[in-house]
Amino acid sequence: MQTQVPNRNRVRRAGFSLIEIVVVVLLIGIIAATAAPKMFDTAAAAKTNSARQSLAVVRDAVELYKAQNGAFPGATATGTALATDLTAFVKGPFPKVQVPGAPNNGSVKYETNGGGVGAPDGLTDWLYDTSDGTLIINVTGYHTY
Repeated sequence: MQTQVPNRNRVRRAGFSLIEIVVVVLLIGIIAATAAPKMFDTAAAAKTNSARQSLAVVRDAVELYKAQNGAFPGATATGTALATDLTAFVKGPFPKVQVPGAPNNGSVKYETNGGGVGAPDGLTDWLYDTSDGTLIINVTGYHTY
């Protein structure tokens, strides 16, 4: 009778080798390094888009107010005059600017001399000229929207 001798050259593998694990971790790291900046930049882009949308809404409300009343809102240029005048045209609270550098409180700086809005200083959310209805975001880098 013949006995079988186990083949000692054959070894069963029960897991992954160190090189295989290193390669997989390296590939995951490359994918994460590529995708992470795009994922984290979405918050800043969302705030910028929100500020643009708020600006469009308030500008439209200013135009509607002028069409209905024959004058631009906020003529008294005191405190919350613009927000108070636009209450019927803006649903909800007066918009706040949520971009970096803005106080994010819905405040308005008024220009009443008819020379247009000045340079942004970031002290209020909005810059508004009561003589021609010009409205901009009062933050450098966002005032051109």
